[in-house]
This record gives sequence, C-alpha cells and structure tokens, in this order.
Amino acid sequence: MKLSQAFRMAFKSIWSNKLRTALSMLGMLIGVATVIALVAMSEGSSRQVQAQVESLGAANMLQVTITGRGLTTSLTKDEAMAFADIANVEGVSPIVNGSVTAKFGTTSESYTVEGVTPEYETVRDVGFTKGRFIVDLDNVNYSKVALIGANVATDLFGTEDPVGETILLNGSRYKVVGQLETKGDSINGSADDKILIPLATGERMFQSKGVKSIYLKVSDTDQSELVQAQLERKLAEKFPNTTNAYRVINQQEAMETVGSVTQTMTSMMAGIAAISLVVGGIGIMNIMLVSVTERTREIGIRKSLGAKRRDILLQFLIEAVAISGLGGAFGIAIGYIASHVIGVVMSTETAVSLSMVGWAFAFSAGVGVIFGIFPANKAARLRPVDALRHD
Repeated sequence: MKLSQAFRMAFKSIWSNKLRTALSMLGMLIGVATVIALVAMSEGSSRQVQAQVESLGAANMLQVTITGRGLTTSLTKDEAMAFADIANVEGVSPIVNGSVTAKFGTTSESYTVEGVTPEYETVRDVGFTKGRFIVDLDNVNYSKVALIGANVATDLFGTEDPVGETILLNGSRYKVVGQLETKGDSINGSADDKILIPLATGERMFQSKGVKSIYLKVSDTDQSELVQAQLERKLAEKFPNTTNAYRVINQQEAMETVGSVTQTMTSMMAGIAAISLVVGGIGIMNIMLVSVTERTREIGIRKSLGAKRRDILLQFLIEAVAISGLGGAFGIAIGYIASHVIGVVMSTETAVSLSMVGWAFAFSAGVGVIFGIFPANKAARLRPVDALRHD
C-alpha cells in the first residue's frame, strides 16, 4: 500500500469519528498549551530580571560598596579615583547618596539624590536631554546645582522647562542646570526619580566624609575578573585582616548567575508541563486500543484481501500521530492566546520562543508515535481468521 493511501485511510477514519477524535486530542491540546503558556511566563520573567540586572550597569561594570571597619567607613574621593590606575579600567565614578525632600512652588516630593563627578556620565552611561552635566568646577566650588530625572521634572514642573529654575533640597536652594534622559525602572528603583548634584556638595549635604559607593567601567569585558582581583587586593590593603569591610559586585557574573537560575526555572516548568503531554499520550493510546477492538472485522477483511502487516501498522500509527499532531497544533494556538491573556491580566511580560513551539510540537508528535505503536502493533498482529470470527 502506498503511503498516500495510508494517509487517506487514516484521516478518513479520524473524520468519521469526530467527537472521539476531538476528545482524544484534548489531553494533548491542554498539555501543549500549558507548556507554551508556562514557558512563556518563565521566559518573560527571565527577560525582565535580566533587563533589571543590566540596568544596574553594563556587563563591563564593577560596583564597590564600602561598609567600613572601625573608624574607617569610607574612601576619600582621591582614593576612589586612584582605582583608575588599574589596568583595563576605563573610568571610575565615586558616589554619595541619600534621600531628600525637593520642593518647587507648592509641590513637595521625596527623591533620591546622588552626589557625582563628571565621570558618572560615561561610567554609568547617563545622558541628558536639556542643559548640561556636572563639571569639575562644580565640585571645586561646591556649587549648588542639580540635574533632575524625567519623573522629577514632571512632578515639580509639569510641562514647563525646568532648566534655569531654582528648587529647594532639604531647604537649600539649588539651580537646575539639566534634565536627565529617561532610563526607566531598575532593581534599585526608578532612575527617573533621581537628582544629581556635585559630589563635594553631596558630601556636605549628607555630612559624609568620603564615599561608600564606587562604579568602575572596564574597557575589556574579558578582563573583568582580573580587574576585580586587583581591585580587591587594593581594598584589602586599605582594610587589612577583614573581608566584610567591602563588597565588589561583578555585573557580568551577576547576569550569568541570573541567566543560569532563570534557565533552570524554565526547564523545570517545561518538565512539569510535559507530564500533561504524557497523560494526553496515554489517552490517545486508550482510544486507539478501543478503535482496534471496534475495527477488528475491518482489519480481518483487509488482510484477507491482501493487506500486509506493515500496511495495518502504518495506518493505525498515522492515525495516532495525526491525532496527537493536531492536538499539538491547536495547543500551540491556545498557548499563544493564553500567554498573551496572562501577560495582560497579570501586567507582566511573556515571551513565546519559536524554538519552544518547535519542541512542543515535535514532542506531541513523538508522543503519538510512542503511544500509538502498541495499539498499531496489536492491530497488525491480528490473524485474518480470528479477526473475521470476531463479533
């Protein structure tokens, strides 16, 4: 029997039992849709977390946090800037920060203020849309100038241009010299809710002698670990005989760790959802066994007319694969819709990857083969005489 004829006979049998076919493929449909939806949620969450980690700095970023030891709880600006002498360090940005109350007219809000140097612009990849950035002269003169984030500008000034206006920070007058470009949210909060002032002015504002946060930009990402080792060696000289006076975070390692964790979560969710595909496969096998029993006389007649064992095996196997494949195809469509609905209802990001769709469909078809072999083989083994005697 030709392969095309086997397909025609298989699909004719499927079409003649529409309700049973629909019910038998339901388990596969639910299984594939569940796999698509769960993995889409996991992949979307993974991308969100990855984006938030990246928002803390590029992969070539090192962050130093000084917790201190004894009377030494910070580094001076000069000590921090000396890290620029380490090979492959492109830039250093020391920071002091705190929370202040900003007021303009009758509007008063609380925001995060960071005291920075001009290097902050390139090291943290921060731009401005209006005015100018902090310059060295601002730090030398302890100037009371400020750059405000996009949300700060909207909260305090609405649609008006903030550059040149004067705001009160904890009661002190500061001139707005620029507006930062929109950066969006991160793990540390919204970058658009920040106010930047000169580092020297920030030390006075927060009564801080020295800095506790330092960002380093590495020129070559492959050298990040080497730079980190040299940085920790210098910090160990500053804080001898202690390991908890400072912490160095490598953004590249953080992103790799997050990627590994989220990949594990995605695999676990896909594995759990795949169980439903196996259950659907068992349902298909059960239906096919019933079909073999019902069509025993048909099988006997076909064998007596010359149908070979492989012809019967092929027909029933095609039926099983077709049922599971159709269930998988409909499941993919339902999974796409479900992932979109989940994203809208839960206000979260979902992402359906083509590779996962391909694997889900291939798995569903494979389940049809695996669970269709037994009933197909049972049908092929029937002897014509026994099949014709069957009532």
